[in-house]
Amino acid sequence: MLSPREGVRALPSYHPPLAGRDGLRLDFNENTVGCSPRVLERLRQVGPEQLARYPEREPVEAGVADFLRVAAAELLLTNGLDEAIHLLCETYLEPGDEALIVVPTYSMYRIYMMAAGAQVIGVPAGEDFVFPGDDVCNRITPRTQLIAIANPNNPTGTVAPSDDLRRIARAAPDAAVLVDEAYFEFYGQTLLAARGELPNLFVGRTFSKAYGLAGLRMGVLIGDAEQLRAVRRVSSPYNVNAVALACLPEALSDQAYTERYVSEVCESRARLERTLDASGIQFWPSQANFVLARVGAAASFVACMRRRGILVRDRSSDHRCEGCVRITLGPRAHADRLLTALQETCEELGIAQGAPWR
Repeated sequence: MLSPREGVRALPSYHPPLAGRDGLRLDFNENTVGCSPRVLERLRQVGPEQLARYPEREPVEAGVADFLRVAAAELLLTNGLDEAIHLLCETYLEPGDEALIVVPTYSMYRIYMMAAGAQVIGVPAGEDFVFPGDDVCNRITPRTQLIAIANPNNPTGTVAPSDDLRRIARAAPDAAVLVDEAYFEFYGQTLLAARGELPNLFVGRTFSKAYGLAGLRMGVLIGDAEQLRAVRRVSSPYNVNAVALACLPEALSDQAYTERYVSEVCESRARLERTLDASGIQFWPSQANFVLARVGAAASFVACMRRRGILVRDRSSDHRCEGCVRITLGPRAHADRLLTALQETCEELGIAQGAPWR
């Protein structure tokens, strides 16, 4: 009887609750207003001939490389940043290898690493989710072949000092080190400049968050040119679809639109954090487009917010995140709706009664 290999049968399931998402979507860290109008106009211009041809990735890669100020040979466009993670696992991991992550973090690291047959070592974050740089270095062994670090981290929004990231890459010269900068635009600091001194370093970016292109699935992996040649061997030459390739240059050309959105999100993030602080609700200062907060009965909190038309994500199952929810931020109008629903929900559940809201 046909059966999947043992490593696949042992994989944990990841089923994001995407169905029935009616309301203000503050649950998946998406852009809450959508992409630039220039992208929509370009979509209207996509014709049948363009859809009938296999997509050509390289010209758009060259434009993205110019935008990021890297060489085209140092960059690979991917079907979302998820594919970049998957490709690194397929390129560098053998069954029995070790792969390191810091927990809690993005769930797909573990799944892709396990699918490649690796033993996943979860290094717990420190108190208040402080990045455990020393602990990561201490867990590196000759079997370590891949280290994945989200910076800012999901679901905590916390960050790793750049000196720690460089130190880890130097401590594991025979391992691929991925610094996942999916939330870079909301943080503003990058490790891209270190790629010349660290040939085992990869930096990942996505256009799903700040640029509002989650539905088009577009990510990018940057690293040493020689290492990228190996990753390209694993990648399909047609991994990124023609519509996404047509739209990405327009998204990048409208930086004013993206910068306005990011600015408003950061303002909303500060408003939410001030409100949580004043109300005595525990949270962790974030450098991403979301905030993690401990509300107690997370499932009840999520349900109450949903009844008020606001979707937030229960993260109670993550390491040390018991009773926590993750709340995505949008522009000012969305923050107004969020804070109103938050006040009503907290009053209904008896959380931080009498707190000063807004």
